[in-house]
Amino acid sequence: MDLYRGYNAMLIVDSQVHVWGANTPERPWPGRAHAQRDIPLGHEELLLEMNAAGVDRVVLVPPSWEGDRNDLAIAAVKAHPDRFAIMGRFDPEAKQAREVIQTWKQQPGMLGMRFAFHLPVLQQPLLEGKFDWVWSEAEKHGIALMILVPQNMVKAIDSVAERYPGLKIVMDHMALTSGIPFEQAVAQFDQLLTIARRPNVAVKASALPCYAPDPYPFTRMQGYARKVYDSFGPKRLFWGSDLSRSPCPYRHQIDMWLKEASWLLEEDKPWVMGRGLCEWLNWKMPA
Repeated sequence: MDLYRGYNAMLIVDSQVHVWGANTPERPWPGRAHAQRDIPLGHEELLLEMNAAGVDRVVLVPPSWEGDRNDLAIAAVKAHPDRFAIMGRFDPEAKQAREVIQTWKQQPGMLGMRFAFHLPVLQQPLLEGKFDWVWSEAEKHGIALMILVPQNMVKAIDSVAERYPGLKIVMDHMALTSGIPFEQAVAQFDQLLTIARRPNVAVKASALPCYAPDPYPFTRMQGYARKVYDSFGPKRLFWGSDLSRSPCPYRHQIDMWLKEASWLLEEDKPWVMGRGLCEWLNWKMPA
């Protein structure tokens, strides 16, 4: 098996991959969004991809189009506890939400929660403070968060990070927005850099090839990844693939960091490629 662990025995951990099942009468979707591909990506297929590319671990992020469920991710953890962990979906308006959050991390492989505020309809409850009780409880129970917002919403998360300094937050996809021209996507990029002053905030440099205007090695996008590296440092910068929508082979997602990022110091690569994420989320490092 061709593993990247041979690269100075480095641990390679992908900070985001979705797995999901088919939309069936027995397990229907809520109809809120389309899947990233027509054929669902299951954890066994993902495991084959990981072994071929040299990825040791993956953080599973249940996708929005399936609704607020974590069942398939939990099944993956039960089958392969050394390879998978979860940043799960949580519905703050669910009937038993305040009870569920008390024991959130007791679920198999559950490291925290992931929230997406990338659409206007999803942003209003955040701005109205309807999530404040979630931030408070998450801080209280040591539940780390991954949060997706556009760049013009970074200030709202900055306020959360300031009010809850014990709450660990990861900014997803470098706060980039899908489906718009590259120049527009990075027009307010410096908004992300300002939140680096909060020690409880880190960044996922995930799905970068999906936003890149040029092919591998994604030179222009690497320029923005370097800005994040310079601002947050290697211990608060986590690579990720978002594999199910990746426009390039899995291996290229890794090579862009290990082989092509000449600006990334050799001693910092293990932090960006896996150690930093594991320590941030308290995912125990392997022996």
